[in-house]
Parts: sequence; structure tokens; C-alpha cells
Amino acid sequence: MQKIRLNILGLSVSQTQSGAYALVLAEEEGDRRIPIIIGPVEAQAIAIQLEGLKPPRPLTHDLIKNMALAFEIALLEVTIYKLEEGIFYSELLCEMGGKEIKIDSRTSDAVALALRFRCPIYTSEEILKKAGIVLEQEDENSPVRSMADEETEAPSGSSYSQYSTDELNELLNDAVQNEDYEKASIIRDELNKREKK
Repeated sequence: MQKIRLNILGLSVSQTQSGAYALVLAEEEGDRRIPIIIGPVEAQAIAIQLEGLKPPRPLTHDLIKNMALAFEIALLEVTIYKLEEGIFYSELLCEMGGKEIKIDSRTSDAVALALRFRCPIYTSEEILKKAGIVLEQEDENSPVRSMADEETEAPSGSSYSQYSTDELNELLNDAVQNEDYEKASIIRDELNKREKK
């Protein structure tokens, strides 16, 4: 199988399934995109890592990474190797003591681990032909956004624009401590918006 590297483009609310998200992976050297429907819990595990948030206690994928590192197991790569009846199948290529081992995984878990181990994600030309889509035009109206963008517009009384940067940093720390990652990502977006100005 000729491997084609994928990058994580982002998460968006699924247009086809209520309460679900679309994880969008992009061909590294091309313009095809693969939308993969995942649940809100799986989306949150990916979003936390994409947003650079540090939970006060290890979440499941962080625990898996910590265990792997403790036992000197390296995650070398993730491969999405099959698409059957709308379900993507993935495997983890791990290395331990010079021996390589392949482990079956849900694609959402594989991507969440790939982010934590900073390892590449691959697929095949066959899967890109089956599931790949090309977006005609990408701009700020593109359907791919961070999870924070999916929040409905905040009423004027609850907008974070009225807070100082110090207050926002304090609110961000509180949100992370309370494991309210959706709130934390909204505050992080406000802080990032200010840095760009």
C-alpha cells in the first residue's frame, strides 16, 4: 500500500448526524479532505490536544501515552487502512525493544494518540478515492472550524471581550482545573484573537 500522509485540518459540527462532529483530515500534498464522523467525547479528546490545553489530571489518551512511555513503547505512525460501510478502520504501528507491533484502533482514538505522540497519520490512495472530497473554495466561510466556533453566539452579557487579559488567563486556568474544556477553548480563542491584533 502506498502511504499518503494526512494532516488534521480541524473539527466541525456534523451536518449529517445530530450531536456528532466531523474530524477533517487533509492530504498533505494535495487538496482532498476526508471527513470522519466522531462522537462529542472523541472530538473533545482531539480538541483538547489541538488547543494545547493541559488538563489537571491525565485523560484516557494521556494515560495511554504515559503508560507507553513508562514501558518504552513508541507510537511510530497511525494508518487508516480500510473504509467499509462508512466506517474507517485504523491501526497503530508501535515499537518496543526493536520489535514492531500493529494494534487495531478506532480512528478517533488513533488520531488522538497521534497528536499526543506527534507521529504521522497515513492512508491509502484507495481510501482517498472513496472518501476524499475537494473543497472548491476555502475561506473564512469554510465549514472547517475549531470546536469553539461551534458555540452559539454568546449573549452580550456573557461575552469574554469585556475581560482583561489577566482576567481571561485566570478564567482559563479555572476552566481547565474544572475540566470545562469547551469554556476553556472559547477563552483561549479570545486570547489568541487579542494576540493577533
